[in-house]
Amino acid sequence: MDTLQETRNNSDVGRQSQDTPFENGALIIGADFQGLGVARNLAQFGVPVVAVDPNFCIGRFSRHIRACHKCPPVTQAREFVDFLKDLCVREGLNGWVVYPTSDLAVCVLSQHRDELTPHYRIPTPPWEITRHVYDKKLTAQLAEQLDIPSPVSFFPQGEDELLDLELDYPVILKPTIKENFFPQTKLKAMRANDRDELLEAYRFMTSVIDPSEVMVQELIQGGAENLYSFCCLFADGQVKARLVAQRPRQHPMDFGNATTLAVTCEVPGLEDHAARFLKAAGYHGLAEVEFMYDPKRDIFKLLEVNPRTWGWHTLGAGAGVNFSGLLFQQMTDQRINANGYEKDVKWVRLLTDVAIVASEMRKGRLTLGQYVRSLRGKKEYAVCSLRDPLPFLVEVFLAPYFWYKRGF
Repeated sequence: MDTLQETRNNSDVGRQSQDTPFENGALIIGADFQGLGVARNLAQFGVPVVAVDPNFCIGRFSRHIRACHKCPPVTQAREFVDFLKDLCVREGLNGWVVYPTSDLAVCVLSQHRDELTPHYRIPTPPWEITRHVYDKKLTAQLAEQLDIPSPVSFFPQGEDELLDLELDYPVILKPTIKENFFPQTKLKAMRANDRDELLEAYRFMTSVIDPSEVMVQELIQGGAENLYSFCCLFADGQVKARLVAQRPRQHPMDFGNATTLAVTCEVPGLEDHAARFLKAAGYHGLAEVEFMYDPKRDIFKLLEVNPRTWGWHTLGAGAGVNFSGLLFQQMTDQRINANGYEKDVKWVRLLTDVAIVASEMRKGRLTLGQYVRSLRGKKEYAVCSLRDPLPFLVEVFLAPYFWYKRGF
């Protein structure tokens, strides 16, 4: 397939740099702010980085990404996998560690793992394991089997089953496989306050996805301030590195697709639930296990698992747990050294957080004083960096485009 190579392209991109002790490098799938964060984290370990992305991305302007190649969309799995194999041979990337930054990239890597393993080091588990965290229906079923608290969920196979459900309104409807619904609708979930709204939302969702992919779930009260995540590097049935964070702001605020503010904290009990789930699934690699605090029952309920670098993963590096670097060490058979993390460190996605804050202020749900206080203390920014300024400058210049693209 004829592809275009974009950005700076050093002639030694596939060879070991004299400045790094590593024989291999990293290939990042997706060079938006998540991929940019991976590259910056790996730069602390002296790891050379190449990225691939089908679209325009701010990562192409980073000093930490040696080359950014235009690739086929990940939705075209066959063409994308063939591209990766060709890129490996053409650029000398054999044995490089691959970092997916989207659920769809995780799916493709997992399903084509055997085909790609001779070329790259793939941290994503085989599909028989990954599917338990990729499909929310399987996630909910496994959590129930393990007696891990999770929202009450139903999986109706048609309107008749839907209308027969005994529900405590309001409820939410959401796809069991996000990538089959969100790209077309920009919606992560839909709220239903009564039977009529339930049927209307269900009919809309089933016009986009198969009825077997629609789940109806209890709505936990409290909003984003009750969202928490247990993040870890998991291997050999054990947590090798860990971090817990609260996520009080997201876009959109009600059913967020992207965190805009996260703060490290400590919540006893989350590690036990997360570790039991990941071990039972046979999982290994990086994982963000999402929980929501239910004030009615005073318990934390498991929502979903992200089997990849999550959007705000660079908070770990700011708090003392460089997840990207630790994964690289694990995949290259090096010793992992993780000694806890710093509490009350913040991560901010300025471009989207400013828009969310403005919206919350207009609605009277946030004051200027509360906003200022939320940013006090040690911070890690998603894109802004004095050592690597170009990506942020480009992002600010193109802010209207990015806001439109992300549904503001």
